[in-house]
Amino acid sequence: MSLPIIAIIGRPNVGKSTFVNRLAANRTAIVHDEPGITRDRTYQEAFWLDRDFLVVDTGGLVFDDDTEFLPSIREQAMAALQEASAAIFVVDGQSGPMPADEEIAQWLRLQPVPVFLVVNKCESPEQGLVQAAQFWELGCGEPYPVSAIHGNGTGELLEEVVKVLPAREDIPDIPETRVAIVGRPNVGKSTLLNTLTGENRSIVSPISGTTRDAIDMRVEREGKYYRLIDTAGIRRKKNVQYGAEFFSINRAFKAIRRADVVILVLDAVDGVTEQDQRLANRIIEEGRAAVLAINKWDAIEKDSYTIYEYEKQVKDRLYFLDWAEPLFISALTGKRVEKVFNLVDTAVESHRRRITTSVINEVLQEATNWHSPPTSRQGKQGRIYYGTQVSVQPPTITLFVNDPKRFNDGYRRYIDRQFREQLNFTGTPIRILWRGKKVREMERTANRATKV
Repeated sequence: MSLPIIAIIGRPNVGKSTFVNRLAANRTAIVHDEPGITRDRTYQEAFWLDRDFLVVDTGGLVFDDDTEFLPSIREQAMAALQEASAAIFVVDGQSGPMPADEEIAQWLRLQPVPVFLVVNKCESPEQGLVQAAQFWELGCGEPYPVSAIHGNGTGELLEEVVKVLPAREDIPDIPETRVAIVGRPNVGKSTLLNTLTGENRSIVSPISGTTRDAIDMRVEREGKYYRLIDTAGIRRKKNVQYGAEFFSINRAFKAIRRADVVILVLDAVDGVTEQDQRLANRIIEEGRAAVLAINKWDAIEKDSYTIYEYEKQVKDRLYFLDWAEPLFISALTGKRVEKVFNLVDTAVESHRRRITTSVINEVLQEATNWHSPPTSRQGKQGRIYYGTQVSVQPPTITLFVNDPKRFNDGYRRYIDRQFREQLNFTGTPIRILWRGKKVREMERTANRATKV
């Protein structure tokens, strides 16, 4: 669904991210007592009455300073305003009007979208009216006193804001695939997002930790829609201090959890590191489909054998993720980047695929004919009675056997490989549950007791 957008604009530390979390009824945007925490523009879904919309959080606007990330933050805020149906200008009621507020107000008055002036940090309803009155001089219309922390005044504001938004029935409902882009710091995740979207959607810098919030962007390719989610670089836990980076990494983990497919970005220059292996394990634990994007391939000296040797190294280091398709790219030059969408489509189809019980049992029959289940020292052999798929995303197959303990890890990997090869589960993990006869008998007994 292509929802209308409301851009949240203001100078640093006026409480924009807290206000976004209030409107979205969650704590997704990072809030920390430090100027410049929000840098890119980040989107959250929200609703009021019968209207659904997106609120886009932007970095603090400063017009008279070009140091560090401030020019890029201005660029992101301006881009947010260009796609917005309305803008909410947030100011600080406790500090009163500041010169930076006046500069932003002057700029907003030149924009074609309706602007709503919100005076934040008005915790006292009585005092809030006095605090808000100071901001009439900005010339941005009626100032609305609110408290982003407590929620005071947000209802009155939203009742006016939704009047300029289209109704829900006028918004087409279009399915989309959620794709999270994850990796270590400085492997090129933000550059990849910008190349895939064709715009400077995410701030790119050689400084580690530039991306903090999970940043998402909707793109269309050949009639299909994808929501790309750029995330903060994930370092080893022992190197992370409590603060902005701690919250950024938590957002990245949540992005993995809510994605359909995860693009794990690797640095071709560094090779596969231990942290890359940990991230791969995290993807498997969450049961997400995956694509391996080996970035900075343009920086590698190559001959006709290089790509095969490197692919073997990746497979060896990430042997437990060997079902994920590797793609050698350069996010900087755009080489092979568009092929990412084809691999994402394949992974999504596999992740959502449901196989009939008859086909599963045909695969099992052929697998056991070629390689019989192991036999214990006491001469007791494992038996697989039948199997059935019980869920998708990821595909989960239950095998009913005489005793799960009779199937060693080697045979379990063999069955896993047979399912993957015969049923073409490319790009997705599959889970196999081994259930013994005693478990089934206990369940039947419990079901009979429940019926009685």
